[in-house]
Amino acid sequence: MSLPLPDIQSEADIKLLVDTFYQKVNEDALLNPIFNGFAHVDWGRHLPIMYDFWSSILLGSSRYHGRPFPKHMPLPIDATHFQRWLELFEATIDELFAGPKAEEAKVRALNIATMFEYRLRKRDPLSLL
Repeated sequence: MSLPLPDIQSEADIKLLVDTFYQKVNEDALLNPIFNGFAHVDWGRHLPIMYDFWSSILLGSSRYHGRPFPKHMPLPIDATHFQRWLELFEATIDELFAGPKAEEAKVRALNIATMFEYRLRKRDPLSLL
């Protein structure tokens, strides 16, 4: 019998979530080319920003003060990319955590993906056809 999974409760949990998720992103055939080929993400700089982002959202740390959407505007991404991002994020949560904060993380990720996808579609009127 396996032990129940812990909920997201600490900065160490946030770091584990972010690191595990982006490891999946880096191994993914659809997302890796966007992050590493097109955007040339500097992982040493990006990961701490993501720790702050998710810590602010899930733990209320208020450490993140950026504007994440504008950085996504030039990316060649569509609904397929957002769906895959969400699948990997939810799989990471389900693999590592269970509980109210874990469920909140999935809802927050869905809301972020939905809003970003919507706003990116608005930049390209032909995508609405």
